[in-house]
Amino acid sequence: MTENQPPTSPAAGDADGYDAVVLAGGAARRLGGADKPGVRVGGRALLDRVLAACADARTTVVVADPRPTARPVTWAREDPPGGGPLAALAAGLQHTAADRVVVLSADLPFLDGRTVDRLLSTLDTAGEEAEGGADGVVLTDPTGRDQPLVAAYRARHLHRTLASLGTEHGGLTGLPLRLLTAALNLTRISDPVASFDCDTWDDIATARARIREHGHVLDEWISAVKDELGIDLEVDTGVLLDLARDAAHGVARPAAPLTTFLVGYAAARAGGSPEAVAEASRKAAALAQRWAEEEEADDDAKSAPETDPRPDAG
Repeated sequence: MTENQPPTSPAAGDADGYDAVVLAGGAARRLGGADKPGVRVGGRALLDRVLAACADARTTVVVADPRPTARPVTWAREDPPGGGPLAALAAGLQHTAADRVVVLSADLPFLDGRTVDRLLSTLDTAGEEAEGGADGVVLTDPTGRDQPLVAAYRARHLHRTLASLGTEHGGLTGLPLRLLTAALNLTRISDPVASFDCDTWDDIATARARIREHGHVLDEWISAVKDELGIDLEVDTGVLLDLARDAAHGVARPAAPLTTFLVGYAAARAGGSPEAVAEASRKAAALAQRWAEEEEADDDAKSAPETDPRPDAG
């Protein structure tokens, strides 16, 4: 599914649109040089998990060598490759046009769309309320440390500051991120879960264990299946689980997976919208209820005392 995503040209200042730049070309020295963006957590590559979190970006640029991904993206590379985060960010920005840019690293297993929305909405609010307006909003980790690669920025401020740093230092290659953040007016918000990044194999093991916790495993599994199948659809999983339960109890246990499959097939034929899924689920649930009621009625009839229909001989 990997392909170039054509850049779009949203109007400057369009509060409803944003672009995303994902930095995925690091050396991963603390992982022994492993291909960190491709390491799987919950069955999905770390890069694919991050791409799912910014799926509604107008243009998503990944700064790295091209690879298969679950979503189409635009590829970019700093020159020379391995030039560090500021050089990579500058290379990615060249392919964006929106006024707001979300900048992300490719090793965030728990980042989701809600966190991205929160970054963007805070950027809009901070821009209105702060004196002079905020240049960006960064997430902080549980220790209060800034995570500048989990952030939303005003693109014009990024361009201006990167150009200034490049002039001052004779280029951006090898420069640390702190030079960028020190030059920007930033607002900070805390999210200890979304800010968790995977730098070591211990971090990977922690992320995998958390995903398999009872309170997370179902949502993680559904998200993984949708990504694997290329489905971008929000459905009420509670409705489907209730339907599976009714089919299993009212008909037979194997009816549960078969019924949910048929509901999905019927919904796809009807257009594949959440409303189509809900309507197909409603019909199948009503059928399962009627089926169960018939069985209950038959059981009641069998347990009722028999009566002699002949007249009383006395």
